[in-house]
Amino acid sequence: MSSTGVFVVDRLIEKFKRLPGVGEKGARRFAFFVLQQPSGWVEDLARDLLEAKTAVRPCRICGGLAEEELCPICADPKRSNGIICVVETVEDSLVIERHGVFDGRYHVLGGRFSPLDGEEIPSDRLDALRRRLVQEGVSEVILALNPSVEGELTAMAVRDAIVDLPVRVTRLAFGIPVGGSIGFVDSATLKLAMEGRRGL
Repeated sequence: MSSTGVFVVDRLIEKFKRLPGVGEKGARRFAFFVLQQPSGWVEDLARDLLEAKTAVRPCRICGGLAEEELCPICADPKRSNGIICVVETVEDSLVIERHGVFDGRYHVLGGRFSPLDGEEIPSDRLDALRRRLVQEGVSEVILALNPSVEGELTAMAVRDAIVDLPVRVTRLAFGIPVGGSIGFVDSATLKLAMEGRRGL
């Protein structure tokens, strides 16, 4: 292989290494897998990546994934307006949706935050949540945050931001282990956690 070819492969490996949870070995496997695929498959992958990057945007209401102004959940009139599930990331809301244990609406904070390290929740996300609670007549807010120190501090920050509003604030109770992640929870565990939520 020419030096130019090696350079291109190395650049590809470096790109894959930037994916969450992917190290040097995994990145090399991905790179050589792609190189072994037919050109049509690679072109489809590249086109899908570009289309997703340009077409997908944050939902105007909840911050989830949308191709229009609203995501499918916020645009669905059958979803319950009286209850909002606050999650750290879009991925967390997708996991809950996949398990089918919740029929309300979501509010995505936009990431994992560590107040101990000076990483505060963006004020615009908290302001948007407050507006939604008032405008939509929400009666309950479920804090579906990961059971970690950061998750606990984030939960307290959200609770403090809405404590003056007449809404019930609950938290997923049991089933999800401390230090675990919602993204790796099975349906039964998530259902128990959702049903066993408690007030703060």
